[in-house]
Amino acid sequence: MKKSPLFWKVSTLIGCILLLLVPLFMVSNLISERASYRDDVEDTLRQSTSGPQQLTGPLIAIPVTEIYYKIDDKKEVEHKRSYLHFVLPESLVIDGNQQVQSRSIGIYDGQIWTTDLKLKAQFNTEKLTRLKGETITLGQPFIVVGVGDARGIGAVSISKINGEALTVEPGSGVSGELPGIHIPLNENLLAMKTLALDMSLSLNGTGSFSIVPVGRNSELTLRSNWPHPGFMGDYLPVQREISASGFQAQWKSSWFANNLESLFGDQIQPEWRHVPAFSVTVATPADQYQLTDRAIKYAILLIALTFMAFFIYETLTHLRLHPMQYLLVGLSLVLFYLVLLALSEHVGFTPAWIIASLVGAMMNGVYLQAVLEGWKRSAVFILALLGLDAVMWFLLRSEDSALLLGSAVLAIALFAVMYLTRHLDWYSLSQSKRNPPDGGSLKDTDDEALRIWK
Repeated sequence: MKKSPLFWKVSTLIGCILLLLVPLFMVSNLISERASYRDDVEDTLRQSTSGPQQLTGPLIAIPVTEIYYKIDDKKEVEHKRSYLHFVLPESLVIDGNQQVQSRSIGIYDGQIWTTDLKLKAQFNTEKLTRLKGETITLGQPFIVVGVGDARGIGAVSISKINGEALTVEPGSGVSGELPGIHIPLNENLLAMKTLALDMSLSLNGTGSFSIVPVGRNSELTLRSNWPHPGFMGDYLPVQREISASGFQAQWKSSWFANNLESLFGDQIQPEWRHVPAFSVTVATPADQYQLTDRAIKYAILLIALTFMAFFIYETLTHLRLHPMQYLLVGLSLVLFYLVLLALSEHVGFTPAWIIASLVGAMMNGVYLQAVLEGWKRSAVFILALLGLDAVMWFLLRSEDSALLLGSAVLAIALFAVMYLTRHLDWYSLSQSKRNPPDGGSLKDTDDEALRIWK
């Protein structure tokens, strides 16, 4: 076995592929490094503007001080406890219009958005009768509207309840990590059976936008100019339309589905950051770094298919290729990914792919013309290489059928090898080359002509 030319040839080619893993690993690390620079731009925009936003409310909060008695050492001792009693709306309807803008820092882009919101909420105050009593004292009620990042609060243009204009104050007025605004209410308003709130505000942010469906019946309609929404969170929209000019989506939910009323009970501190919400994110489509990173995962397949083509060509002809020639062609395939990464940052992924493919084809075409001793042979390999590049591009662009397409490519490659070598005597390739006897020479045979290692 160890004297077999075929064994040493295959072992050498495997060694060449393993050696090419080193520059491939370096290019992969470079892709991750450049992608981290892009992420730093997104973090910079988040720090300079505002982060993800989650709108919680509107809710009516009523400070309650309750006196109660406990037996301590056989004596009745008076105690006080204070908490906020929340009144959630019976219905909540929100209409939003989102405008997304791209901001550039160097060669990298990030997105910020502005959402104009119109909120309509109706409250039923009849349940407040149970708060009345000799041992209960109520403070001034106020409406709470919480957000994720207070820096993103824009103008609050309209704020009325039952047609009466209200004053908006900064801060949510709620203890805990809930930035936002609050609206003080006249205590006489609680005497009304129903309260209808109309308000409009502008909210700025980056990344995700969420609405907590606090109403017994909640509905959100959102329109945006961003064509790549990422619907996430606890509820998918019941309706959505996505086009090149943007999207429109509608969410609906109720307490029967989300049980939100139980999260705002007396003496319960809600976990504001972890309540269920309607959510959508301004998602960045698969950018050049993600696509290049996915492409480089197919690099070994591309190199292996190229080497296999050269190996079969050697086997079926008298021409011999040195391992260094294999390595040089393999390095040109690795260089393809580096050129792709560099160009995609400036001209986009698809043009960069085309240019990188043509650059690689030109380099290999000139080189293989001398190695394979003819332009026709070189052209065949270059056309095959461009075909592989085209297949790889379709693999990256069609995620749903990537497995099917990749399996088809491997099946076609295997069939081509089986067909071309169907009459080949592999045992003759495994025989070591004999030295001629003194004063004589071995007769050239077909088997000698098929030897793959000098």
